[in-house]
Amino acid sequence: MAITGKVGLLALVGVVPVAMGLPSWTGVLVVLGALAAAVAVDVLLAAPVRGLTFARSGPAVVRLGETAEVTLWVTNPGRRPLRGVLRDAWPPSAGLERDRFRITVPPGERRPVVVRLRPVRRGDRTAHRVTVRALGPLGLAGRQGSHRVPGTLRVLPPFSSRKHLPSRLTRLQQLDGRQAALVRGEGTEFDSLREYVIGDDVRSIDWRATARAADVMVRTWRPERDRRVLVVLDTGRTAAARVGDVPRLDAALDAALLLAVLASRAGDRVDFLAYDRRVRADVRGLAAGELLPGLVTAMAPLEASLVETDARGMVAEVLRRARRRSLVVLLTGLDAAPLEEGLLPVLPSVVARHQLVVAGVADPGVTAMARARGDAEAVYDAAAAERTLAERRRVTSLLAQRGVTVVDAVPDRLAPALADSYLALKAAGRL
Repeated sequence: MAITGKVGLLALVGVVPVAMGLPSWTGVLVVLGALAAAVAVDVLLAAPVRGLTFARSGPAVVRLGETAEVTLWVTNPGRRPLRGVLRDAWPPSAGLERDRFRITVPPGERRPVVVRLRPVRRGDRTAHRVTVRALGPLGLAGRQGSHRVPGTLRVLPPFSSRKHLPSRLTRLQQLDGRQAALVRGEGTEFDSLREYVIGDDVRSIDWRATARAADVMVRTWRPERDRRVLVVLDTGRTAAARVGDVPRLDAALDAALLLAVLASRAGDRVDFLAYDRRVRADVRGLAAGELLPGLVTAMAPLEASLVETDARGMVAEVLRRARRRSLVVLLTGLDAAPLEEGLLPVLPSVVARHQLVVAGVADPGVTAMARARGDAEAVYDAAAAERTLAERRRVTSLLAQRGVTVVDAVPDRLAPALADSYLALKAAGRL
């Protein structure tokens, strides 16, 4: 049973006749008895809520930052009209615009309740329960009950770095020879012959073709296609750190999406692996048209685990999946201690067989702190920040000495910087 604010209001109104007509305990009991009788009648005449049935319809997925409308259908199988209030409970991160609705459902019919959600976090947002309060004709009281109505909305990564894709695709077309001539590299293949123009590399002159033609002929080269790209995401404790308002993990996911789409457009085969102490996500063997939907679906529920990443286990998974020479892109933290104790000792086995790129999210707040000189406290903070930056530069140098390409950028620049690094390797024929 549930009562409304009208009961309290009527109790206050009842004070007037008691005070003026029957100022005694008898008057109080009479007013309270009449009020209790009205409440009991209202409860008896209210529609039962236990027999109500519910169903949900609407989108099962939504991109972070967008709005989804989920329809909750309420069916009243009873013989009394249902009038009251419905509450649909979702977690706060689901971003409900409102969770309480006034409803009226005639006997034997059903009515829709439209719930608007604008999630503020990636992942699966699950509905908790639906609570219905059916009021009697007087509106004083009614019946209340809760029902579990399953509902899950998967919130996909926003892929905000998509805006950088057109410019990178233009550069990719240039590398493919559709807009400009190419230079030869280890990972390039012969494309065609054309006449020599000033500025061409003389090493590309084809002397046999020149002997048969009236002009000097040069060979053009194009980057090889159908190369293997394995994107590895470290979901260990370092990915849980927040840089500004964005977790490192989300910035890494955005960079991985841009790289994967760009590489698939270049004709390369892209696989994805998320790992900390075990495999968290695994995407393999998808065609170019299926890659982006497959990746965002696999990435949506990923969360950073508050454990130290097993670097040896990660490397073993990489070597098991990439048996032929590939481009391995590892998105991880560039903090000195985890890298020196975990990744650096096992790097040689990867670098010996694959082209390795390590990308990390830099914190612009640390750089800003290093410049502060306002007071004594700011100077101490600046000293600590400078030490952190120096350790990061040292680790980056150690990786570069081992033949690793390092991309270290703030969250907004990580995705385009990683894409540029891929294009640079492609242009140099190192894939």
